[in-house]
Amino acid sequence: MNRNFARLIPAMALAVLFSVPAFAQSAAPSAAAAPAVAKVGIINIQAAIVTSNEGQRDFESLQQKFDPKRQELESLNKEVDELQKRLNTQGDKLNDEARGDLLKQLDAKKKTLQRNYEDANTDIQAQQNEIANRIGQKLVEVLDKYAKDNNFTLILDVSGQSSPVLWAASSVDITKPVVDAYNAASGVAAPARPATAPKPAAATTPKK
Repeated sequence: MNRNFARLIPAMALAVLFSVPAFAQSAAPSAAAAPAVAKVGIINIQAAIVTSNEGQRDFESLQQKFDPKRQELESLNKEVDELQKRLNTQGDKLNDEARGDLLKQLDAKKKTLQRNYEDANTDIQAQQNEIANRIGQKLVEVLDKYAKDNNFTLILDVSGQSSPVLWAASSVDITKPVVDAYNAASGVAAPARPATAPKPAAATTPKK
């Protein structure tokens, strides 16, 4: 099975439909035969990707990779704050030339911050999507085998807000067993600390 998970972050919506097990695909049942009962399960694909051992490892590595950029943006954001405070407290005391120069500095810093912030977010989101897509492709293969081995007729993803599932018993949630199966298949060891959601590229939104 081949799926595109490029839009898994921040939200994912995937419904995986599997074939009815062989025992239910036989010729039309006789009048006395009982109808096959559909076995339905749900899975949170987004959570499965992020909490898998491989997902925890790769998203943590990505977060560490972007830490220097995050610190750079925070430093630049601080410079913008300082210039803004200086303008607010001293602006009316400066002559026109000095005030104009301060405004130009502030405007230039804001534009640089905004541009760097957008570039960093675009970059980290692209790499987050690459990780999610790579793991997601393999995860669906594991899910396919798990569903067939356990005679499921239908598996619904409840990750996205557009999921048609309004309520489901916890007994039909197969997220954890599928993650366990994926971890076993991937061979990636569990991380030393629990998984955390990937952080944004910058700690604060750039000033307008």
